[in-house]
Amino acid sequence: MYPTLFKLGPLAIHTYGFFVAMGFLTGILLAKKEAARVGEDPEKIVDLCFYILIFSVLGARIFYVLTMPGYFFSKPLEIFKIWEGGLVFYGGFISAVIFGVIYMKKHGMPFWKIADLISPSLAIGHALGRIGCFFAGCCYGRTCELPWSITFHHPESLAPLGIGLHPTQLYEAFSNVMIFCILRIFRLRKRFEGEVFWLYVLMYGIIRSIIEAFREDFRGGFIFSLSPSQFIGLCLSLIAIIMLIISKKTELRIEKRSRVYGRN
Repeated sequence: MYPTLFKLGPLAIHTYGFFVAMGFLTGILLAKKEAARVGEDPEKIVDLCFYILIFSVLGARIFYVLTMPGYFFSKPLEIFKIWEGGLVFYGGFISAVIFGVIYMKKHGMPFWKIADLISPSLAIGHALGRIGCFFAGCCYGRTCELPWSITFHHPESLAPLGIGLHPTQLYEAFSNVMIFCILRIFRLRKRFEGEVFWLYVLMYGIIRSIIEAFREDFRGGFIFSLSPSQFIGLCLSLIAIIMLIISKKTELRIEKRSRVYGRN
């Protein structure tokens, strides 16, 4: 497609980096607006998102580098070229969650409430980032002869040229938009803190595991015939189901106890 958005003399604006930046900006603005709605300090949320941005990019890049240690050991400067693609979502997600737990505990912020608040932003930001992947040609799919197959021709594209491929980047962008819409509706009806977050983890884990089956780019070794992202996605989906069940039962016990005490 178009790996470079435009050039200003020696300065090149890469399409991948532009859409990733737009994804983060859109997510932060939505999180700030949602914070005001649920009674949290919007400025504290913006600060949190800024730090999460840094740690998620670092985690996503480190995870990617670990999938090809030999290549990056021989070409260490390539590690820093994130504008060319090479950010693994689950590496960034796990890093962001770990940092978020530490940061919010230190500042006395309610973790599950804010996790719910940020989850829709993650989905829409990720959708925009995948559009950047599409233009760069990274995260490309298997060969495909379907009517909606995509053929890359640009010499700087990271995808194989001249053959029809599954547009896996667009599959994931569309899926994340769908997740975003579901979460935006569901957040108004949630029954307990953390429910929106675990629903996000569940839906994305399942969808990512399905889309991985259509991808052809190198994503590291395999674990039980699964790619690393498939394995992590399925494990997190299972954890999400368990947490949703446990949280629901806990909520029901609390409601029952409240009704009993209320009658007394």
